Amino acid sequence: MQSIENLVTQIQGLSSNASDITALKDYLKAAEDLLRSESTRLLSFLDQLDPSKHSLGYLYFLEPCMYCSITKERANTLVPIIARFITSCSAEQIRYVPEKFINVCKRYKDQVLLLEAPIRGVGPMLTAIRKIQSSTEHLTTLHPEFLQLCLLAKCYKAGLSVLEDDIYEINLPRDFFLYCYYGGMIFIGQKRFRKALELLHNVVTAPMSSINAIAVEAYKKYILVSLIHHGQFSSTLPKYTSSAAQRNLKNFSQVKPISVSIVMNVATL
Repeated sequence: MQSIENLVTQIQGLSSNASDITALKDYLKAAEDLLRSESTRLLSFLDQLDPSKHSLGYLYFLEPCMYCSITKERANTLVPIIARFITSCSAEQIRYVPEKFINVCKRYKDQVLLLEAPIRGVGPMLTAIRKIQSSTEHLTTLHPEFLQLCLLAKCYKAGLSVLEDDIYEINLPRDFFLYCYYGGMIFIGQKRFRKALELLHNVVTAPMSSINAIAVEAYKKYILVSLIHHGQFSSTLPKYTSSAAQRNLKNFSQVKPISVSIVMNVATL
């Protein structure tokens, strides 16, 4: 019969090479029900694992801990543990189960926000992106999470580390929408309005079968930034804009007079 203690022993013994790690993954996958049922005990076993050497096993133990009720007290315990894991884990090992790593990172972001300390998540989340990326051209689902943290922490320069990458590989349209929206907001925060317009324009004109809330908010910001940067705004969208956007965004093109001070604070809205 499997036990948490036996799993720890297996992790310690099967983390040295690719063939062992493949076998360990199968072993851990078969033990997922056990790990979920013992989630309240798992943190105490992490001290027996090295996050840099036993990254795959550490991740399997850490993820179920995210599903317990998270209070500020528990977040204070988990946040440094997760940050240390993200910083020191082996990229090769966590890529065996990228969905688990992404889930832990998203829960990590939720916890630093619960603690009202988004700045604590900026560095680790950037490290997480680089470890999960196949290349700098790959837009991961963690990019929007990172940019949101940068925006909330007003760490605009940190956000440039991914916004300056040329992105050609996108898995989910929603990730692209949020990446461009948060990126646009970061450039607004830096008063780099031309770059902000480019990213917001990407959201508004991206292919979509139906209008979504991100595109609507991006269009509103696009209007405001156009007024700041150009002193005027044209409601005419390019021909390649989706019909869904063409039909629905016209309702937002009639803007009322708005004070410059409110427009300049758009990044904090």
